[in-house]
Amino acid sequence: MSEPDLLYSEAEDDLRAAVRSLLADRTDTPSALARAESDTPYDQGLWRSLGADMGLAGLLVPEKLGGQGAGHREAAVVLEEIGRSVAPVPYLTSSVIATETLLGLDTTSTEVTSLLAELAAGRRTAALAVPFAYGPDSLRLGGGLDGVVSGVADAATADVLLLPTGQGLYAVEASDAVVAPLVPLDLTRPLAAVTLDGARGTLLADAETGRTAVRRGLLAGAGLLACEQLGVAEWCLAEAVAYTRDRKQFNRPVGSFQALKHRMAQLWLEVVSARAAARSAADALATGSPDAPLAVAVAQAYCSGVAVRAAEECVQLHGGIGMTWEHPAHLYLKRAKSAQLALGSAGEHRAAVAGIVGLPGPV
Repeated sequence: MSEPDLLYSEAEDDLRAAVRSLLADRTDTPSALARAESDTPYDQGLWRSLGADMGLAGLLVPEKLGGQGAGHREAAVVLEEIGRSVAPVPYLTSSVIATETLLGLDTTSTEVTSLLAELAAGRRTAALAVPFAYGPDSLRLGGGLDGVVSGVADAATADVLLLPTGQGLYAVEASDAVVAPLVPLDLTRPLAAVTLDGARGTLLADAETGRTAVRRGLLAGAGLLACEQLGVAEWCLAEAVAYTRDRKQFNRPVGSFQALKHRMAQLWLEVVSARAAARSAADALATGSPDAPLAVAVAQAYCSGVAVRAAEECVQLHGGIGMTWEHPAHLYLKRAKSAQLALGSAGEHRAAVAGIVGLPGPV
């Protein structure tokens, strides 16, 4: 692999500060818990502020196509902050996976460019109509504009569905499909079953081009999901340290006990390593490096487990309060666990690493 740039630029730090400030104002724990129990898990006002007002929906879209002309490093910063706040917005699915898929098509086509412009402006959202568990190496295509696709992330809130089939990649209006919400583990990222019965769709690409574009979208999604997982882990570590510093037992902060110090020190090492892996994947995607599939597979194989471990430690180190519904720790644990199962399992990504580097089997 070529040497990646793991440091944050000044522009990226400024972007982080702006996104964190907005999310801090709009994603407090009581409202997040209330929304998780409602029929509208996404905050449309927050999405409008992020996607349209701040222009973050179009970060990956070139300026000539109506976007911001930024890149994956900037999108990675946004997703870190979304993970840190478990913000209920369709950024990963619409502004990364669906957008990257469209960018892999013929961007001189009117159908493609008009849809990209609408996504970049935040006027509409799109969802890739494949199960959220599918990764870049596990994609399987349906037969046509009929049938049921289960476990589609954000389909319930999307305006457009991108449907890869054996005949090609289609754009289908969500209103032309039957979208039935499922009960997800992570209430801040809804899943749905999409039923298509002779729906009308706009053909965007032939089967081979569509397959390649979808894999591109899933690869970018998996790589930047690692950045969201990093944000989850960083929040969980910071909250665990802060709580154990304030919580006293035997007239001493519980964080001063050596056993807890060791646990948090080990978790800090894992989070720092996760940051390096996630940043490497984002940089490889941003530079179009031929090592991007390897960097993404390494990041997902590692970061998914770290996020779950950090969330589990956060719950346990908070003691009884960490297991209550009123404390937000369970939202982070559910986001971490559901993300661990998304866009390819850790085992699939380890197998991908083995295949890329020429090992005889999964590592």
